[in-house]
Amino acid sequence: MTLPTGFTDVSASALPLHVVSRTDFAAWRDAQPAHVAAWTQAQGFDGSAGTALTLPGADGALAAAVIGVGDALDPYAYGHAPAALPVRAWALTTALVPEQRAALQLGWGLGSYRFSRYKQPLRQPAQLVLDGDTAELGDVLAACLRVRDLVNTPTEHMGPDQLEQVACEIAERHGAKIEVISGDDLLAKNFPAIHAVGRASHRAPRLVALTWGEASHPHVTIVGKGVCFDTGGLDLKPADGMRNMKKDMGGAAHAIALAELVMARKLPLRMTLLVPAVENAVGPNSYRPGEVIATRAGVSVEIDNTDAEGRVVLCDALTYAGEQKPALLLDFATLTGAARIALGPDLPALYSNDDALAQQWLDAGVQLRDPLWRMPLWRPYWRYLSSGIADIANGGPSKMAGSVTAALYLERFVPAGQKWAHLDVYSWNDADRPGRPAGGEAQGLRAAYALLKAQA
Repeated sequence: MTLPTGFTDVSASALPLHVVSRTDFAAWRDAQPAHVAAWTQAQGFDGSAGTALTLPGADGALAAAVIGVGDALDPYAYGHAPAALPVRAWALTTALVPEQRAALQLGWGLGSYRFSRYKQPLRQPAQLVLDGDTAELGDVLAACLRVRDLVNTPTEHMGPDQLEQVACEIAERHGAKIEVISGDDLLAKNFPAIHAVGRASHRAPRLVALTWGEASHPHVTIVGKGVCFDTGGLDLKPADGMRNMKKDMGGAAHAIALAELVMARKLPLRMTLLVPAVENAVGPNSYRPGEVIATRAGVSVEIDNTDAEGRVVLCDALTYAGEQKPALLLDFATLTGAARIALGPDLPALYSNDDALAQQWLDAGVQLRDPLWRMPLWRPYWRYLSSGIADIANGGPSKMAGSVTAALYLERFVPAGQKWAHLDVYSWNDADRPGRPAGGEAQGLRAAYALLKAQA
């Protein structure tokens, strides 16, 4: 098996790696040889979070290293190490509980990542010696990096057709079935809202549907917003708002990665993955503000703003998902800038019509240090989506509660009684941080996997 970047299974030449925190640093230092204690004091090292120090032997040669961490259960607490340490193999010598060791290994993998399709990194990461059963770790890490790779890839190489191809390759690898409805076939098979948003692009809109698992297992459906580029449509975004819109398929990236993880781990689930994949382009056939479009649910929608397109493509997919009556329905979407204004870039906004489901996802996020924050489906705000000529509008003149109203719009297309949760994700790091290079990011994914493991 090929190991992920940043890892090795060869320990012969590895040097010892110590892990400390500020609270236990003094005890660790006092247990070291005198020259090591003197060296740490001379360097001002005190075990603070995000620090690293190489340690000399008695002869002055490199002999070991120590890294300082804060929350030992947070993978990102270790994300600085691969870049901070010399490029060679390191073997953990500190006694960590299994959960801390898993966090170290995952954080090391996240910190070793660089998107290298077009540009090679300036240096390779230091390598951590892997030991024990790390199969699940490898699959979880691969899912996180799958999200990063998909989101980081520019639309020229990650349009609706390429997103379909990724799903097809995953389906073939894991023995899943796949169906793709594209172009005018979307109209023939009653997915008019997906077609309306994507019809102006030279790349046909489509719905990618993957199914996997045994009929006797609990049925879970995962839906991901796959807007591969969002110009805003005729309500054109300004340049700074359009700059990173290759990431508007971040919801699809999360859904695909989660589905791939479920299959890789062979969870006893019956799973459906739905990705409405479109490009919200400007052209003579663009859908227009003021139009009333049809939806699979038979709900007429007045287009207040063509830049509120994610909810429009998702409504057909959610309706289709609800027709299958799954035990659980999850969707991921880079849906609103309002969620970022409310919660910032690191906290995805969670909405759910089921308190127990929401709490399970939140609890998993706390346990795994994969945080999210529940927001209210405050139904009095339906007034912000009222239309004088259609059943509802996809937006309105008010700037109030934009993330809430978007979630309410989605809920309108979820059948009554269907257990459902929606995650509004940013899917992006605006700047480099330890373990979080600028660019695409997986958020809430590890917690969602824990949720599905419990469901299984």
